[in-house]
Amino acid sequence: MPKLTIGIDFGTLSARAILADRADGAVLAQCEFAYPHAVMEQALPDGTRLPPGWALHHPQDYLDALAYTVPRLLADSGAAPEDIIALGTDVTGSTVMTLRADGMPLCLLPAYRSRPHAWSRLWKQQTAQAQADQITSLALERGEPWLKRYGGKVSATWMLPKALETLMEDPALYQAADLFAEASDWVVWTLTGQRSRNACAAAYKALYSAQDGYPGEDFLKALHPGLKGFHAQKLAGRVLSPFESAGGLAEGIAEKLGLRAGIAVSAGMLDAHVCAASAGLTRPGQMLSILGTSGCHLLLGEEQVPVEGICGAAPEGILPGYIGYEAGQVCFGDHLAWLTTHLLPAEYKEEAARLGISAHELLSRKAAVLRPGQSGLLALDWWNGNRSMLNDADLNGLLIGLTLHTKAEEIYRALLESLAFGARLITEGYRGQGLQVSSLRVTGGISRKNPLAMQIYADILGLPVHVPAMQEGAAMGSAILAAAAAGRDAGGHPDVYAAIKAMAPPAGQDYLPIPEHQAVYDRLFAQYRRLHDYFGRGENDVMKLLNRIRLENS
Repeated sequence: MPKLTIGIDFGTLSARAILADRADGAVLAQCEFAYPHAVMEQALPDGTRLPPGWALHHPQDYLDALAYTVPRLLADSGAAPEDIIALGTDVTGSTVMTLRADGMPLCLLPAYRSRPHAWSRLWKQQTAQAQADQITSLALERGEPWLKRYGGKVSATWMLPKALETLMEDPALYQAADLFAEASDWVVWTLTGQRSRNACAAAYKALYSAQDGYPGEDFLKALHPGLKGFHAQKLAGRVLSPFESAGGLAEGIAEKLGLRAGIAVSAGMLDAHVCAASAGLTRPGQMLSILGTSGCHLLLGEEQVPVEGICGAAPEGILPGYIGYEAGQVCFGDHLAWLTTHLLPAEYKEEAARLGISAHELLSRKAAVLRPGQSGLLALDWWNGNRSMLNDADLNGLLIGLTLHTKAEEIYRALLESLAFGARLITEGYRGQGLQVSSLRVTGGISRKNPLAMQIYADILGLPVHVPAMQEGAAMGSAILAAAAAGRDAGGHPDVYAAIKAMAPPAGQDYLPIPEHQAVYDRLFAQYRRLHDYFGRGENDVMKLLNRIRLENS
């Protein structure tokens, strides 16, 4: 009888699921469920208008995704429930939910349906920048040692800034929320009936460490008196390693999904970090870039050192035995979608339709004909703020060098190049603190769909780029973690490294740097760095001024 695991990746716009063989990682079935509510950015389901910058999920979409994907995997593969030994999940983060004590999301209760803070606030919502700045300033003033783990700055996207934002903007709802939770933990709670928190999300998004716990009560009191007891009460729950089981699948949900009750459910993980398993990372110096809606750059290290602007450094945050470093770009695929959605000429749309290809593929084909530097354009990739290395949501994108002759494909290529320049800055930040970056693997939708982007990536970073042969890296990572959570006795693997060795997909395509391209890009990168520091480090605050004027007149 085969031993199979299910991995489900709850992404920004859809959930993707796979059914994999624990013996060799072979994918027997896969499917996708598009969220009916997508990302709510303009209004709530009842018509309540949202302020600028909001990005919300509907929790029911996660439940509907489970109800659709798992039975579909079984039907498409012909697998029996007895064949499934474990289930693993990952979710975007920090995606923050407000809950009742029994796990019910407040947004599903009639009294709170029109309250924006009751809904799942997505990882890319950065409206809590003022609160993040307040937390950072207080931590610096008090000399809080935990701040060094986060590059010296707290992100507006994380748990505590969003909780403080809730307290300040809707104090009654804050009080009504018995619990705040990462969506990754709520999904696991739904599956097991047991409340827990995964150490990955806790470490990278909630300022937690296994050694010291969360920031102390005295810090919370100094930050805002209303936060008293936040960590002990509203973040209550045992913190589990992502590489262990959070419990067995509960009977009620098992019946709905068509699975056996009691099979192992892994503790959950963030969607980017779980890709380390499917990409085959196993040793220090290996860097992984997950390029999708956003960009996340993970690195394994043996020692913990402070690195400016990273999103976090956590022991065993990515894989056991190593320090996991995370840096990121908050806008990656979104960056490119902005162009195809808002600025694509009508004749380009018609050409793409005539050829039967997407707008992205058309622009990539046209941009691939251009030589590095030929467009005369240079961009700062801050269309949704900057995550690393400045960690500032109040920064905006910049495109310089436009003329009356500039074409859409030239802008598209400049945007691709700016993303790679941002990644290079992150890589140099790692190396500047003595961390080794010896190899680079790239996964995510862009790595599969856009060969031009991968070649530009190799040319600008000066590293061979390896793209593993897999379509759903996060879902596969969750399936691998599920096999480890099941354990040997249930037919799984004894640990995550054994699961990776058996199940990680084989080698895929490599992109090698082209020396003549590197020479041009080195010159452009020097100018990118100058613009980055000029607009990002306070010499010219025009972007922040424009933001204030926009808000005053919205």
